[in-house]
Order: sequence, then structure tokens, then C-alpha cells
Amino acid sequence: MPSIIVVGGFFGDEGKGKIVAYLASHDKPRVVARGGVGPNAGHTVVVGDKEYALRMVPSGIVYEPARLLIGAGVLVDPAVLLHEVQSFGLKGRVGIDWRCAIIEDRHIEEDRKDSELRYKIGTTGTGCGPANADRALRKAKQAKDREELKEFLCDVPLEINRTLDQGDIVLVEGTQGFGISLLYGTYPFVTSKDTTASQIAADVGIGPTRVDDVVVVFKAFPTRVGEGPFNTQIEDQEAEKLDIVEYGTVTGRKRRIGTWDGKMAAYSAMINGATMIALSGVDKLDHSCRGATTYEELSPKVKDFVAMVEHDTGVAVKLISTGPELSEIIDLR
Repeated sequence: MPSIIVVGGFFGDEGKGKIVAYLASHDKPRVVARGGVGPNAGHTVVVGDKEYALRMVPSGIVYEPARLLIGAGVLVDPAVLLHEVQSFGLKGRVGIDWRCAIIEDRHIEEDRKDSELRYKIGTTGTGCGPANADRALRKAKQAKDREELKEFLCDVPLEINRTLDQGDIVLVEGTQGFGISLLYGTYPFVTSKDTTASQIAADVGIGPTRVDDVVVVFKAFPTRVGEGPFNTQIEDQEAEKLDIVEYGTVTGRKRRIGTWDGKMAAYSAMINGATMIALSGVDKLDHSCRGATTYEELSPKVKDFVAMVEHDTGVAVKLISTGPELSEIIDLR
């Protein structure tokens, strides 16, 4: 049975939370694990009239039998984690690798006081950059050093690899997007670590030979929060005419809107080693497609767009999100 990694192809906010939640509820993985940076990334999941805004636990919470793990590569803010466990009734389901580095109050204070980080880079102010810096300097505390996290501690790579050995599915959720990878993004306007599938696999302890599928999520209209280059950005007035106004899950900042960037998408698909593409936001291209669950329901305009995405990236589009709700999706796998 496969291990599946889901990552963002543009600048984040591509709809990864929805895709992970759908895959969790449809494919029924034994484990859903989160890699990535930390609580500076928010994933939103809408199920019926319920909306989950998550910053620490994986978006796979919608599939109740799944074990929810946070990999060693992820920074943990204990207050955020404990709040989510309590708010969403996740006690007994969540495991944190004992090697996770901890975000302390001083990291958050440093993040918010650093004028270059705050105003030039556009940091979220969640302490992730300073905490990762301390980690690189071998000064950071680990999850094993915090008493309030004791009940959650585990060995994430061991759990995941044993699950795969038993023939069960493991779903791994990345955070942020390719465009803000520390290695491959628009440096210095990036996050504090790599965000590609290779890094996400390392974050949770999966070796490259054990990764079966990499799902790269693209949004029909890319968005970006914070500063930095955005080659296809359009004016706010134009975005409003298209009825595209969005705000960041963590910061609440207004997202910058752009048009499809085929060149960036191709490069992202290449470096991530995409085996399939998930496409979100097609209902913004044509409102008549909102809620479609079969390819035949899509308009010619959207079908042409899907064909263009496949041509640009050389990778098949297998999942098409037609709205925010979990059921509003086309599965072509």
C-alpha cells in the first residue's frame, strides 16, 4: 500500500488542507503525518457546515480512525497544539516526534521585533524563523524537554515505517508552497526551510524509496501572502471583478492574486517529482462548475484549462477541487 505526499506548487494557500482531508476520508490511511515548517502555515478544511482552521495537527482529522502524527522536522508551539487537541477532541489520536524543536515565547518576540523579518520579508510573527535558527545552532529545546507534551511523545519514523510494512496507507501533508522554499523559492522572501516533497519526506522519516506518490497542489489563480516577487500578480480591482478576494488563515492578511504561471508550475512539478496534480479553484474560472463531481460536468473553458496545466507540467491532473467543501471534488485517479 502506498505512501502519499501532498505539497504546494506555488506560494502556499493552494488548498492542500482540502486535498489532504479528501484523501484521508476517501483512501482511509492508517496514519496522516505532517511535515513542513510549523504553526506559520494554516490549513482550512470545510465539511458540511463545519470549518476547521488548523496550524499544527494534520488536516486528516476528518478521518477519525487515522493516527495523527507530527514529524521531527516540524516546529511545535505547545500552546497552539494543545488548543487544537482540545478544540477538536483529538486526545489519544495525536503523536509528536520527541525530536521536534519547540517554539518558545522568546522566538515569537524576536520574530515580531525584527524589522527586516516583519516588514521586508513579511514574516507571520509565529516564531518559526528564530526557532529554526536556534535549531541550526543546536540551541533549541526539543519536545522531550516539555512536560506538557509528554503524553504525545513518540517515534514518528518508526510508526510510519511499521505502518507501511504492514501494508497500510500513510498520507503525509506538507506546508507552505514551492515558491517560498528556502532552497528553491524567491529568496530572501521565503520561509525558514525547504518545502519540497523531499524535505517533507525527511521531516517524517520516510526514505525516498518508500514514497509512492507525490501530489502537487496548484491553484487556478495563484495567491501569495506577504512580500516578494509574484510574476503574474494582478491588480486588486481586477481580482475583485473576478470575485477572488482571499485572506491568510494564520495572519488574516489579504492575499495577492495572480494568474496561472505555467513556467513556475513546470519547475515546481519537476523538483517535487510530481506523480499527479491536484487543481483547486476552478470554480473561480467558471462559476457554473461549482460543486461538480464528474469531469463531464466541467465547462469547455475549465476543460481547456486542465489540458493546459497538463501540457505545461507534463503531469496528469487527477484531482480537481470545484469548491471549498470536502465533497466538491472530481477524482480521476
